[in-house]
Amino acid sequence: MKNYKTLKLACYTSSFSMAVTANMSPILFMTFRSQYGISYSKLGLLVLLNYATQLLVDLIFSFFSHKFNISKSVKSTPFVGTVGMLIYALWPFVFPNSVYTGLVIGTLIFSVSAGLGEVLISPVIAAIPAKDPDREMSKLHSLFAWGVVFFIVVSTLFLHLFGLHNWQYLALLFCIIPIVSCVLFFKSDIPEIETPNQISGALKQMKNKTLWMCVFAIFLGGAAECTMSQWGSGYLERALGVDKVYGDLFGVALFGLTLGLGRTLYAKIGKNITKVLFLGAIGASACYLTAAITNNALLGLLACGFTGFCTSMMWPGMLSIVSDYIPKAGVLVFAMMAAGGDLGASVGPQLIGVVTDAVIESDAAIAFANSLALSPDQLGMKLGMLIGAIFPMIAIALYYYIHKTKKKFT
Repeated sequence: MKNYKTLKLACYTSSFSMAVTANMSPILFMTFRSQYGISYSKLGLLVLLNYATQLLVDLIFSFFSHKFNISKSVKSTPFVGTVGMLIYALWPFVFPNSVYTGLVIGTLIFSVSAGLGEVLISPVIAAIPAKDPDREMSKLHSLFAWGVVFFIVVSTLFLHLFGLHNWQYLALLFCIIPIVSCVLFFKSDIPEIETPNQISGALKQMKNKTLWMCVFAIFLGGAAECTMSQWGSGYLERALGVDKVYGDLFGVALFGLTLGLGRTLYAKIGKNITKVLFLGAIGASACYLTAAITNNALLGLLACGFTGFCTSMMWPGMLSIVSDYIPKAGVLVFAMMAAGGDLGASVGPQLIGVVTDAVIESDAAIAFANSLALSPDQLGMKLGMLIGAIFPMIAIALYYYIHKTKKKFT
């Protein structure tokens, strides 16, 4: 049997890279707003573009995966990410009067890499022989969470020590991770991964109602996880007045820590994934509602942080479930699941930006905020969190249905 140790390391570092690109803009939201005057909607648009681009990549691979050389696609993933990160970091030096344009271009390019990673890295891990595939999948996704923690801690300390105006150097520093992935993939052999032979084969699989149920379930999970992860930093700073350093370290980093803890625990001792998802949706709903109504900084920090634990298995858990529901799930199935998760991850965070801008621009909303002794920014963020609670609340019902009916599908 082949030794896939180097390949696993390449996949793990790719998961780390995806954690960096997913959180690079959110950790800098308030920096971009204060330094460049970028609106909340445009800040949210960076997240939308990130996940919408990943969604497009997901859909392309859903229908045309048989047209691609999977091995070369996997190995090119970190290279594309490196190019995107370089543009993101270097554009402000070259074109200081059009910083947002560079942020958009860089985001689009490294989002292609993230999309390829989502579609291809999970099936690569699934194709590697293992005693317990579910736990191997959970381990892969736990590394994404630990990547979030690592990135938040390092970036917070870097910005605190060297100043927010040096954020470009932070982005350049994190280019090291995808470069390491490039080297590791170059030394690795990619196992055979099943793809439909033609578009008709993809269309046939897409008629599977169970697949669509799983896609909707991971949509809700993606929205529940990413809405808090993307806006936690801005929410703690603007809605609760928590200093950025403390908010990022004890709120956003706590989110990543509990996210990683939940996935690592399941990878080691986990069982009954459907029950875990159901209970997680209940917990996430409570966290979002707490964030929406509290004015207490400590409660806000805890709500932000423990949302990570509650949502930790919503994405990898559904990937494990769909593998059980659909035997020999290949690139198409994982691409459809990634598309569902990315759609949720784009819609949820964008709503926060839209709602906050709507409040700031509405005289009636401003008057209402004043009556509550809140600033328009505070009210907008809190209303955004209230809307964010909708996703895990709907997930409660769907996960309960999956829990009760899973035996019928397996």
